[in-house]
Amino acid sequence: MGFFSGIRYNLEGLRFGMKTPRLRMLGLLRLIAVVVVTVILGSFILVYHGEILSLIWQRPESIWLVWAWYLVSWLLSFLLAAISALFSYLIAQVLFSVVIMDLMSRITERMITGKEVAPGNVSIFKQLSFLVIQEIPRAILPVLLTLVIMILGWLTPAGPVVSLVLPVVAVVFLAWDNTDIVPARRLEPFKARFANLSAAPAFHLGFGILFLIPVLNILLLCFAPVGGTLYALERDKNGASPSGKTEDPDMKIK
Repeated sequence: MGFFSGIRYNLEGLRFGMKTPRLRMLGLLRLIAVVVVTVILGSFILVYHGEILSLIWQRPESIWLVWAWYLVSWLLSFLLAAISALFSYLIAQVLFSVVIMDLMSRITERMITGKEVAPGNVSIFKQLSFLVIQEIPRAILPVLLTLVIMILGWLTPAGPVVSLVLPVVAVVFLAWDNTDIVPARRLEPFKARFANLSAAPAFHLGFGILFLIPVLNILLLCFAPVGGTLYALERDKNGASPSGKTEDPDMKIK
């Protein structure tokens, strides 16, 4: 499963999601959840922006240093906005999106295969609890790796290289967040699911590369669970090395 297959599955998920009313509604609901949490957290941080800046640097009396103080203020605002966006995504992902993404995946699986493969006699509550618990390492791991790469960029001369590596790492893990939904729902252990990512890095890079396109990435992220589910189902059907050819979902809707 290669790079261009990843792009194709992402776009196919968007097409299939947009033309299916239930999936379209859930995708937009996911977008609303992320936006609401981002606005709430961002507003809270901006309200206390002055207090946070005062803890770092009190406004100087000298007119020659005021310009530097204002520069620090703007940089702090940018940093706080980035941090609030990051934590908003994590909070919305763990509390809201994991459930919405799972529902989108279940609907897609039923439409494509005519049934939903459940992990034995396990209640829906236990499945959702497992998904939420598993979402924590799946969400924290890419953040930790991103921070490590950023620190390496600050402390070493490899800054230009890091600037290229950082978005690659981010989009690969964003892609995995969507292709991992089906294995997680079937209660596969984290180690086995992470091995799925390690076995198909080119596919996940292709799937996630579109997330770097401004504006379009918001829409793609909303419906990426559909494309991720299509990929997982194809992988299950063909074994560890699927063909990479996606059949038209319209031909399989029951």
